[in-house]
Amino acid sequence: MSDINRLFGNNRAWAEQMLQRDPRFFETLVDQQAPEYLWIGCSDSRVPANEIVGLAPGELFVHRNVANLVIHTDFNCLSVLEFAVEVLQVKHVIVCGHYGCGGVRAALEQTQRGLVDNWLRHIKDVHDGHRELVDRLDDPEERITLMCELNVLAQVKHVCQTSVVQDAWRRGRQLEVHGWIYSLRDGLLHDLGADTSRDTQIDPMYRLQSRNLAQPGRT
Repeated sequence: MSDINRLFGNNRAWAEQMLQRDPRFFETLVDQQAPEYLWIGCSDSRVPANEIVGLAPGELFVHRNVANLVIHTDFNCLSVLEFAVEVLQVKHVIVCGHYGCGGVRAALEQTQRGLVDNWLRHIKDVHDGHRELVDRLDDPEERITLMCELNVLAQVKHVCQTSVVQDAWRRGRQLEVHGWIYSLRDGLLHDLGADTSRDTQIDPMYRLQSRNLAQPGRT
């Protein structure tokens, strides 16, 4: 059996296992997608979102990209965020990075890698904003560890600065944004203490006025 065909065998075994646990598993899954959580994580294959939080298919809406970035010109991420908030009515948005992130490591190095360098430039911006804090660490691995955490905290802010999240808060939606980080060494998640649930917690510079407000000079 070829490597690629092995995946079909794995799939059949998994489907049979699900049916043994619950004969109506797929029937229920087809008719329902009602997750309470949106997970914005890294594409790293060692960080399987559903598995590390023990949730079944249908319980976690997931968006993943290199280094778990939330960029305001990335319409893929923004569309996922809007669908999760407006259609699925999730209650929690979780930005989850991981220690030893290859994207963060690459951003701190000066080696040219190609197209991805343009994406990783956003991590360089995070570094630039915390240059003194990061660069005073002598150990390169300690710098990467700190940057992995700082990157998560920056992306939490970016989520909160979106019109999607601010509109939801303005309408009184109970929506919380969280910043977590995952350790590959022990499989444990760590809360970085960035919980945000209202626009008064973000910098006034980034608060958006309601679109229903009268325009200047109009009556």
